Amino acid sequence: MFSFQAMGGKSVRAIIETSRPEIFARVRETYLAHHRGATVNPNSSFLRFPDKPDARIIALPAALSPDGSPDGPTDATDGAAEGVAGIKWIASFPGNLARNVPRASAVLLLNDLETGYPFACLEAAQISAARTAASAVLGAEQLHGSRHAERLAVVGAGVISRNILEFFRALGWSFTEVAIHDTVGGYAKKSAEYTEALGYRATTHERLAGAVDRADIVVLATTAGEPYILAPDAFAPGQTVLNISLRDIGPELIAASHNVLDDVDHCLDAGTSPHLAVQKFGHRDFIDGTVAQLVLGELDLGRDRPRIFSPFGLGVLDLAVGREILRIGRDSGRVQDVPDFFAEVERW
Repeated sequence: MFSFQAMGGKSVRAIIETSRPEIFARVRETYLAHHRGATVNPNSSFLRFPDKPDARIIALPAALSPDGSPDGPTDATDGAAEGVAGIKWIASFPGNLARNVPRASAVLLLNDLETGYPFACLEAAQISAARTAASAVLGAEQLHGSRHAERLAVVGAGVISRNILEFFRALGWSFTEVAIHDTVGGYAKKSAEYTEALGYRATTHERLAGAVDRADIVVLATTAGEPYILAPDAFAPGQTVLNISLRDIGPELIAASHNVLDDVDHCLDAGTSPHLAVQKFGHRDFIDGTVAQLVLGELDLGRDRPRIFSPFGLGVLDLAVGREILRIGRDSGRVQDVPDFFAEVERW
């Protein structure tokens, strides 16, 4: 009851590298649990800095019901058979990129639902990237309709897009070409080399339009703080757009597209592209629904407009993925015990 364990990033990464299909399944199942109301997922809290306006540290608290359903117990396959609470504390400092340091760093605390005591701390930048990538690939699968595309466009050659490519490969996706664009040509080149190592043919493009043109699927994974994709014809009808970085697309383009979110209320916050569109036009009519509704067959999207998936990122996904990684880590001896972490374990 009072044990406490820790997992470092190298161990977490090692487990992710051999467990991407399982992580994908956990993310899918947790979205369905969230849709059923079997989660508690409050709004994220943002810590900002007056002298660093582009930097922030975000707290994502959440809880996953032990029965996986508001109506009663379910079997263990729903990804929520064991309840857990916790919080991800993730920093985003874009200035790190100039130092060739990843933008994001994070930790994940897991709490026991019976006593509230924390029982594990995991390095979570890897977990966050993995659950984001799994979410992106789930959105691609649901919006595109298959695991093959002639052209995949990747905008933003960083850690998140690298993870997304790794999940595409692990889940058996095939692409005739992966077109990569980054404002820093050197990053695009490195990403292309890595993409080739994954077995895909990669090309680099100096212009955004050159990468996005003719792409079946577009991945937006940048550090943009405000919209820069503004042209009304930037995306083609039927094109699948994974709006992972959330703030790249102008409100007019959002309003002229089909829009799928992970959680509507969560995504309409913090200056995301859908949030800006709601603020500008004063309604939500352009939002079709959630990715869980797509999985359940409750949405029928036409191909008359671009199809945009904007996942704000739910803390409950971090809990589900973190718990799965901790379980595998315990079985493989990658977890470190922290003796006497709690100073008092009796009231008297």
